[in-house]
Amino acid sequence: MPASTSSSSHRSRLRLIVIQALAFSLLATLAGRLYYLQVVTGEEYQGKAASQSVRDIVVQPERGLIVDAMGRPLVTNRLTWVASIDRTLVGRMEPRLRRALLHRVGRVIGMEPRQIARKLVLCGTEGAKEGVCWNGSPYQPVPVAQDLEDATALRINEQPEDFPGVVVVQQSVRDYPEPFGINAAHLLGYLSPITKEEFEAAELAGDTSVNGASVVGRAGVEKEYDAWLRGQPGYQRVKVNANGEVIGEDSDIQAQPGDTLVTSIDAKVQGIVERQLHEMITIARATVDPVTGRRFEADSGAAVVMEVDTGRIVAMASQPTYDPEVWADGITQKQLKHLYSEAAGTPLLGRAMQGQFAPGSTWKPFMTAAALTHGYSADTRLNCSSAFRVGNRDFKNYESGAYGYISFADALRVSCNTFFYRIGYDYWQRFGSDVADVDAKDPLVEQALDFGFGGATGIDIPGEASGRIADRKWKRDYYRSMKDYYCGIADKPQDHPDNEGTSDFVYKFAYEFCVEGYAYRAGDAVNFAIGQGDTIVTPLQLARAYAAIANGGTLWEPRVGKAIVSPDGEVVRRIAPEKGGQVDVPASVLSYIDEALKEVSRTGTMAWKLGGFPLDDVQIRAKTGSAEVYGKQSTGWVASYTDDYVVVMMISQGGTGSGSTGDGVRKIWEALYGVDGESVVPAKAAIPGTVPPEELPVFSRDGSILPPAREPAREED
Repeated sequence: MPASTSSSSHRSRLRLIVIQALAFSLLATLAGRLYYLQVVTGEEYQGKAASQSVRDIVVQPERGLIVDAMGRPLVTNRLTWVASIDRTLVGRMEPRLRRALLHRVGRVIGMEPRQIARKLVLCGTEGAKEGVCWNGSPYQPVPVAQDLEDATALRINEQPEDFPGVVVVQQSVRDYPEPFGINAAHLLGYLSPITKEEFEAAELAGDTSVNGASVVGRAGVEKEYDAWLRGQPGYQRVKVNANGEVIGEDSDIQAQPGDTLVTSIDAKVQGIVERQLHEMITIARATVDPVTGRRFEADSGAAVVMEVDTGRIVAMASQPTYDPEVWADGITQKQLKHLYSEAAGTPLLGRAMQGQFAPGSTWKPFMTAAALTHGYSADTRLNCSSAFRVGNRDFKNYESGAYGYISFADALRVSCNTFFYRIGYDYWQRFGSDVADVDAKDPLVEQALDFGFGGATGIDIPGEASGRIADRKWKRDYYRSMKDYYCGIADKPQDHPDNEGTSDFVYKFAYEFCVEGYAYRAGDAVNFAIGQGDTIVTPLQLARAYAAIANGGTLWEPRVGKAIVSPDGEVVRRIAPEKGGQVDVPASVLSYIDEALKEVSRTGTMAWKLGGFPLDDVQIRAKTGSAEVYGKQSTGWVASYTDDYVVVMMISQGGTGSGSTGDGVRKIWEALYGVDGESVVPAKAAIPGTVPPEELPVFSRDGSILPPAREPAREED
């Protein structure tokens, strides 16, 4: 055999061996990989495959009830069919199929396809429309319609092949039974879908009580007690095919209902307060203002009923208000715009705890407390002249009335401004005539702060306003923040194009402010003494401060929540009243003020509204107030109390205090004590037994509410 042939044969055999080795290696690698996939990680991949054919449908829990102190439901739930669309699944569809699905769904539920499409867009992304887009989690089906008829829900559920990615389930939504016709929207609050950021934060915190389709409290007690009310969601696992169509059930975890919130609100009293506030505003709007010659605007108002010895809120109303049902059914952009509209009176703003107004003469009892603990005495007599001159300006009494030299008690009874002007001016001369000294002593300011003004009361409702004490430090800070603005007006002639539309008053004010707007002058001090100027309070702050006069000096943190009760009727938590502070005023001074305010009801500025009222049986102490506001009509106040309750009512741009609110305040007192003519009939009191029950409503094992057992009604002392 030739050498060349032998060499060629040898190379062929080597190539064959290499090929065989490669083939063997490939087979060995494949076998190893198959072993790894099927044996080592087989269970993991099997689980993944199974998960692709199973979907979790969230079963939202029934939110806890909100009831009044007697167990009457204020907020409940109702079942409704809700249609939701899995936006992730629909998003993966071909455009043609997606359009066909939305048209098909729209025909069944009575919506335009474009409306449905807008609801599926995530808020904050391109194409999102405010008030319509989905503000919840992107990982959950998006609710597009609720309150579907049974036939509609049945059609979708029975034809899943025609509605891939569409889920129709029964869910509970908030319902407002409105016992005694109450509204209480600002007290109760509202719900809206959880946002993506909130859901992700909850996941990081390990909070399993929310999911991407949860609704959460946004205001009122719904927000404050949201963690108790929301319950625990359940999950229903269903088998689906590659098209997302449900082909069977797998398993489920039951949802756990939320706890019930028992409040201190009495629904009957709340209804009375709301009606009286609305009626007083209606009457004011039909009354001509003698100062302006036009009808009173009466643009807003508020009323508070508080327990004197606990700070618990029995009723709290604000006008204008809104229907809380607008949130339950999914609020529209138009409705949302209305709630924030200034033209509509900003209905979402709860005036009782968020509205801030000059207190007018309701401020004078606290100024009396300051004076009687800083150099003045009950024997002091000051001139209640028709006017009091400060610099080149006369500060006048209401209608320029004059009463000669009178006591503090008489000054409160007739609401004499010039009496208190003199006190404010005296302290300014003694301690603060250096207008640049922001740390000057001021007994009137110190006393106002001691009564809790200028800070939040601590009520268990979010969003409370803090009011404002317009003292020297505030004025200096305000000057620094506004100097450039007002100096920009004053530095140019009034007829300059930049000052077009600037009135003579504003131009003069801008000049004076630019030069010495930081100075706390005598005029500021005398205005502060009668609750005028830049000091503002909330009706809730005023109610708490009057309660402190009534109860001996304790400032309570107002409470609406009274207890948390589990779905099976067990008391989970009692919400006890909490002290927020103690007023540093001697008992003798508080007693003096108390007696003086009794005379306001009998012979003073509130007497004309309480004629024939049984004041010997129900001793009402009261103070009226009319606060002047530049460019607006007066704000009317009545602050009143007994040994049991405080009742405060105010109407912005409503006129004098007793004139605008006096009749309504009287009717509230009549309802609280069961006044019939000139007699007190406890059996007719709005609250059985006249005062709220300490015990909680009785809950059965299934969570239903029974009325509490009450002791026989007591006769009034």
